[in-house]
Amino acid sequence: MIHDRHPTHKHSHSHDHELHGHSIYGELMCHLPQAIFSVALGLIVLSFVTYFSIGQKQLSATCKGAHMLFHSFHFIHIVFAAAGAVVTFRRFSSNFFNSLLIGILCPVVFCTLSDIVIPYLGGRILGVKMHFHLCFVTELANVVPFLIVGIINGFAMSNHPEIRHGSLATFSHGVHIFISSLAATFYMVSHGFTHWYEMIGMVFLFLVIAVVVPCTLSDIVVPITFAKASKNNEKHSP
Repeated sequence: MIHDRHPTHKHSHSHDHELHGHSIYGELMCHLPQAIFSVALGLIVLSFVTYFSIGQKQLSATCKGAHMLFHSFHFIHIVFAAAGAVVTFRRFSSNFFNSLLIGILCPVVFCTLSDIVIPYLGGRILGVKMHFHLCFVTELANVVPFLIVGIINGFAMSNHPEIRHGSLATFSHGVHIFISSLAATFYMVSHGFTHWYEMIGMVFLFLVIAVVVPCTLSDIVVPITFAKASKNNEKHSP
C-alpha cells in the first residue's frame, strides 16, 4: 500500500516542478487555443444578440442588453479569477495571508485589463468613441460579494488535490476563459462599439489578446511567481 502511494506523490512533485519551469511564452502558447475558441464562441453569442435586435428602431436596445450581459459576465469572471489564483498559489505555498492577497489582487488587476481596459483601447485604436467604465470603482458593492465568494471557493478547492490537479481544474480554467471573452465582447458593444461587425476581424484579434494575456497571468504566471517568492522568504526567515 505504501509502495502504491509513492509514485503518485512523485508524479505530483514532478508535475509541480514542470510548472515551475514553464516560461510566460510557454504558458501563453498553451492557453492560446482555448482563448481563440472562446472568443469565437463569444462572437457567435454576440451575433445572435445583435441579429435579434435588428428589428429595433434604435440600437439602444442592443446597448442596454449588452450592458447587462457585460456586468453579469464580468462579475462571474471575478469569481473564477479569484478562485483560480488562490488554487494555483496554494499548490506551491501554504501562506494564508499571501493566498488571500493574491486572490484579491489578481481579479482586481487582470479582470479589469481583460474585460475593460484592453477592449476599450482596442475600440479607441479602431477609431470608435468608447466610454470608459470601471466597475471596481463605480460598483464596488456588487463586486465585493463575487470577490469574497471566489476567494472562499479557491480555498475550498485547494483542499482537494483531486480537484486542483484533475480534469475539474482544467474545465474551470476553460470556463474562466470563455466567461472572460463574453465580458470583453459585451463591454465593447455596450460602451460604444455598436457597429462591431463592420470590423469583426480586428475585433476578433483584440479580443484574443484581451483574453489570453490577462487570464494566463492571473491563473498561472503571477500566482506561481508570488508563491515561489513567498516560499523563498519563508526559508530565509529566522
